Amino acid sequence: MNAPRLRFAPSPTGYLHIGGVRTALFNWLLARRFGGTFILRIEDTDKSRSTQESIEAILNGLTWLGITPDEDTYRQTERLDIYNEYANRLLVEGKAYRCYCTLEELDERRKQAIANKETPIYDGHCRGLTKPPTDTPFAIRFHSPTQGETVVNDLIKGRVVFDNAILDDLVIIRQDRLPTYNFAVVIDDALLGITHVLRGDDHLTNTPRQMHIYEGLGFPLPEFGHLPMILGQDKSRLSKRHGATSIIAYKNMGYLPEAMINYLIRLGWSHGDQEIFSIQELVEMFSLDHAMKSAAVFDPEKLSWVNSQHLQTADPDRIANLLRPLLIRENIIADEASLDDEWMRKLVVSLQPRWRTLVEIAHASAVYIRTEIEIDEQAKAKFLKPAIKTALKDLAVALQTISPFTHDELESAFQRVLEKHMMKIGKLAQPVRVSLTGGTASPGIYDVMELLGQEKTCTRLVKAVAFITNTEISS
Repeated sequence: MNAPRLRFAPSPTGYLHIGGVRTALFNWLLARRFGGTFILRIEDTDKSRSTQESIEAILNGLTWLGITPDEDTYRQTERLDIYNEYANRLLVEGKAYRCYCTLEELDERRKQAIANKETPIYDGHCRGLTKPPTDTPFAIRFHSPTQGETVVNDLIKGRVVFDNAILDDLVIIRQDRLPTYNFAVVIDDALLGITHVLRGDDHLTNTPRQMHIYEGLGFPLPEFGHLPMILGQDKSRLSKRHGATSIIAYKNMGYLPEAMINYLIRLGWSHGDQEIFSIQELVEMFSLDHAMKSAAVFDPEKLSWVNSQHLQTADPDRIANLLRPLLIRENIIADEASLDDEWMRKLVVSLQPRWRTLVEIAHASAVYIRTEIEIDEQAKAKFLKPAIKTALKDLAVALQTISPFTHDELESAFQRVLEKHMMKIGKLAQPVRVSLTGGTASPGIYDVMELLGQEKTCTRLVKAVAFITNTEISS
């Protein structure tokens, strides 16, 4: 594949759907893999539904993922004169005609066709008009072939055949002089030199219509490839009822961009049994040879697992920087200035292997940042018992005097208490963990104490001893 030109052409009528992201990703990777060009085109001719907010959401989502175009972004509303110029050329050449049918007339004929159990396609009413009305609004229709077949040699689905008899004369310019999708996309792709059109298979039925327009204008055909849909776990089309479908929603939930790319590309492509890919590996390996022909099912649990794999190997300093604004958003800190860089790095290193998203790490961080914590009631009942009170008290006393408050010194103090009470580490470590974190799962106990610091560690142990004493009195 010699320097292909590919494009992603979303309509800005809502958020950037993860299905659209996968389409963009296929085009971007293919361009990167073969030294080509990736173009972003905003198809905003539907003025009633297109919004600047949606355009910004598309740009923000792609920028977060690192899927960046190689040329300035194109917008169809800036190219309206071009579409009308080519439509007029088709009129002059007799390959298109003016259609004066009103919406009411078209609707009535559609209903009649359905009542007659016929395919509700345009009947060519205005195709051969010898005396067209004057001063009457009109659309422009393309004169489509009505006989034979159109064959799409799809890069992913293989050979797909369409009967031309069911492809009616589609509107290419509406009465408001705006182009329809099928016309504008052909003009844009041809003039921008697009060599490969990769898009969702919901566009497959548009392809034969577009091929006729290419041929009518004398444009060379690009190669077409149609990606299977992404389904929800109930095997229906992925929608909001299956969970978040906006790419920015996953950013807000604490997923890493490289993990999203990794997961989404695997919803339509494979490379042996490998599951985890870096961006560089994808650029080096990607091709359409292993593109999947069948629909893929979006699995949130698998996505979380993929994210955890990338999270575990990510640079701790980078994760710390991503974590800071989340700690503010989740009301765990008031401002970033309160967190030392070195301490943040230690926190991330301790929590990185244990959690699946940045938001989970943020919530797990709270116990090390906040002054007060809540202790799980079952953990209290099981581990904060009178038999452990003296050992906890001795540990609190021992930790108040050690300096520096580091892993090795903490381990030595812990061992002295264990030896004094002739206890195995498990007997003391779990009550200490509950006292310090409020739960039974955490990083290594010395890492926990080092992260908490001397004051919080000793304060929480003293409170645990007080709780046990109060329990003894009340009982």
